[in-house]
Amino acid sequence: MKSVGNTEETGMSVTTAKWTLEDYHRMIQVGLLDDRQVELLNGEIVEMSPEAEPHAYFRMETKEYLIQLLGNRVAIREVAPITLSNSNSEPEPDLAIVQRLGREYLQHHPYPENIFWLIEFSSTSLTKDLEVKRQTYAQANILEYWVRDLNHEQLIVFREPVQGDYTSQFSLTAGEISPLAFPEVAVSVEKLLNG
Repeated sequence: MKSVGNTEETGMSVTTAKWTLEDYHRMIQVGLLDDRQVELLNGEIVEMSPEAEPHAYFRMETKEYLIQLLGNRVAIREVAPITLSNSNSEPEPDLAIVQRLGREYLQHHPYPENIFWLIEFSSTSLTKDLEVKRQTYAQANILEYWVRDLNHEQLIVFREPVQGDYTSQFSLTAGEISPLAFPEVAVSVEKLLNG
């Protein structure tokens, strides 16, 4: 574990402890996090929001729809870790569309180079997904990141990571979008928004 950060608060110094991936994996191995819904983001262990029915429904429907469109060209991991070692992060995106590496995933979670794109479904976690996770994914050079905003019925798309942030951002409420990794595939935005 390494410590970083130093703030002054009522005359006393407060240091925030940051966890490494190795620390986090040790905690998982010994069962310290068994009863907790958490993920590692930028060296901090963060509680994951409880999942309401719409969140679970749209995630399931989107996964099934993408399987129909992409077939066996990809594996779609649902609420499973990805490893971003450059930032000491192991988030669990709602959907990770990744390379089919079979048993290799027994040795490691997908790395950035294995990831085609990520999707989060957001209502109560919208600020975290649009700010913290956006920057974390961009710093890891994840080429594409979609946020299905359940509050405002829109799809927010982030592309082109450069120097720790995405240089392209746009919102869709209709039409089609093609993932960068699969330009021949047309994804219906209405299908993502309506299930």
